[in-house]
Amino acid sequence: MKRYGLVGYPLEHSLSPQYFNEKFKRFGISDSRYDLFPLDTIEKFGAFINNYSDLQGFNVTIPYKSAIIPYLDKIDPAAEIIGAVNTVKVEHSDSSIILTGFNTDATAFRNSLKPLLKSCHKRALILGTGGSSKAISFVLNELAIPHIFVSRNEQQTGSIQYQEITSELISENYLIINCTPIGMFPDSNAPPIPYKYLSNKHLLYDLVYNPEKTEFMINAERMGALAKNGMEMLHLQADAAWEIWNHN
Repeated sequence: MKRYGLVGYPLEHSLSPQYFNEKFKRFGISDSRYDLFPLDTIEKFGAFINNYSDLQGFNVTIPYKSAIIPYLDKIDPAAEIIGAVNTVKVEHSDSSIILTGFNTDATAFRNSLKPLLKSCHKRALILGTGGSSKAISFVLNELAIPHIFVSRNEQQTGSIQYQEITSELISENYLIINCTPIGMFPDSNAPPIPYKYLSNKHLLYDLVYNPEKTEFMINAERMGALAKNGMEMLHLQADAAWEIWNHN
């Protein structure tokens, strides 16, 4: 049996096992399974990796997309530039294990976002400064879209705090991406931005996919803005991870 899975904490919200196990059933893949591996601290990673000799690869989610990097043997150049990893290939060689990190979030986000972009989407706000936000920033740089990070942490270099988001900032940045877990099941809150200044020119992209429609999205749609959740991105990054795990 080939084992795959998701490393992070908490993981109750994740639909990755459902997606992969349905994929296995649909394509008649009977020798594989996908599990959740909740680690409440990254320091438990070493013990985890040694416990599963059948592990072929795994995804990484909040809060370990950057913290996982020191535990890897190799890292893909793009993932190294991004500074975050969400996919790890596990190779077994004699008595050793070789871990190689990749970032499929960037490709997935780019392919999901580009069809939605209009000429007015020239500047962006990125809510959050964690591992996911690094992949989103990487893509926006590729698309030549200047952006500002928004953080709860006043010590975060190069970012502003939520209370600094003015009506002028909202009107200047027609693309807003939520890279935080705020609004993720079972949380029903929304990132604290001034939604009343949104317009029908705005595109709000929520990386959260569970629930299907978050409060972030509901608030956007109330103001006539276009809102999209992270389900398509989840599927695209998962398919890219599967290709990495199963091809040299």
